[in-house]
Amino acid sequence: MDLVLTILVEGLGYASYLFIVSLGLTIIFGVLKILNVAHGAFYAWGAYACAFLIGELSTMGVSDLGTMIAIPIAAMAVGLVLGSAIERTIIRNLYGRDEVIIVLATFGLFLVLEDVILLVFGVDPYFAFQPTLAIPGVQIGGIYQDGYKLTMIALSLVVGLISWIVLNRTHWGKLVSAIIFDRELAVAMGVNVRRVFYVVFVTGAVLGALGGAYIAPTISVAPGFGVEVIVLSFAVVVIGGMGSIGGAAIGALMVGLLRAYAVLQWPEIELFVVYAVMAAVLIFRPEGLFAPAKARKI
Repeated sequence: MDLVLTILVEGLGYASYLFIVSLGLTIIFGVLKILNVAHGAFYAWGAYACAFLIGELSTMGVSDLGTMIAIPIAAMAVGLVLGSAIERTIIRNLYGRDEVIIVLATFGLFLVLEDVILLVFGVDPYFAFQPTLAIPGVQIGGIYQDGYKLTMIALSLVVGLISWIVLNRTHWGKLVSAIIFDRELAVAMGVNVRRVFYVVFVTGAVLGALGGAYIAPTISVAPGFGVEVIVLSFAVVVIGGMGSIGGAAIGALMVGLLRAYAVLQWPEIELFVVYAVMAAVLIFRPEGLFAPAKARKI
């Protein structure tokens, strides 16, 4: 029972931040039809910005709990500034282009942004552990669990619920749905598609940066660590279905729990199990387990 509880908590903690990052990726693809490889750079920039701000706040004498304000500030700053700049200068020119061109362009952008991180933040790792000290751990089934990890799980639930409500219960969500199903008709009805694209891309960038900012206090923020998360995020959205919020949640849960089990029981196949599941889904259901419905062509 202790092993099951450990796998469950570890898996949910890992799945939570992966879901937040993957949610931004799947929303961008679902609306813009952009397979954004550069999404991993938003995650990395969010983590670096958060770690830097936490260090500065701690130096100024801010309490451990107070340093948590750096998390939303870093996520919003990276998403709004970096996301806006990229959408207006590069992504806007890729709408409607061939998928291969989009992947190559965003991959090149990812490499550029990774190098710019080194110029801005340097090559030394950042350790921003202060927020984890502010939240006490709890006993679950006789096992001590990190309190900060539990708040990460709660955050993913809140983010997922808000995203679902916005897309399914608001006027803005109806506009997004109209564009997804028939972009030309949406334009004919007077919808400002460019504006919707901009807001969706920036929102996705904020989510990617939020995932990085929230995980930053629990890891060593070092150069190149954004590569793994973008690969795993693609695995999540491929398993769940590109463009599906529910699919991203299920995919993140599967990846998180499988990886937690492998780490504790069979560390040699830690990543293999994730890619094995992704390969099986691609073979038997290429569109993903919960891919959103598409409009039929008449």
